[in-house]
Amino acid sequence: MDFQLLRHFLDNLTPLSPATWDNVRPLFRARTLEKGDYFIWEGQHAREIGFLVEGVIRAFYRNVQGQEYNKHFFTPPCFIGGYASIITGQPNLIQQEALTDCRLLVAPADDFQQLLYTCGDLERMARILAERFFVAKEQREIEIVQLAAEERYRLFRERFPALEASIPQYHIASYLGITPTQLSRIRRKSAGR
Repeated sequence: MDFQLLRHFLDNLTPLSPATWDNVRPLFRARTLEKGDYFIWEGQHAREIGFLVEGVIRAFYRNVQGQEYNKHFFTPPCFIGGYASIITGQPNLIQQEALTDCRLLVAPADDFQQLLYTCGDLERMARILAERFFVAKEQREIEIVQLAAEERYRLFRERFPALEASIPQYHIASYLGITPTQLSRIRRKSAGR
């Protein structure tokens, strides 16, 4: 079932040939993360890519004072991992922590990267996925600067409709760039409408 979800996800980006799938499928192994486990730490060199089948993972970083900032929430189906570290070979900067128990399929990043050179349809899939990540990242950066907190909260609820009930509110506040107290006020105001 998990591999069917992976295949469906990849084919929705761009259809993969049976030969490409026969090369991709053996790279992935099932893995679980318990709530609080990390997929990748700050300072670690990324060696794996993951495909999230079930659960919620947050991507975050810490400033020099130790304050955490949630950058993104991963919900299935999606790829996770230290993409910048894989591309640059530099240590990872963005940590990824399971906020719930998670099921994943995990593959060695180097082996997956090698397939990109021999499977044109897989390379096309990776390009489309990278383009989508880029557009989403740019949109999020603009929203943080240009939209009021109430509007950012509304968009969060549209994009992650089931997330609010399953993760701590302080994680949502961090993602929105506000304090938990501000989020409580916004939620009360929103509930009163």
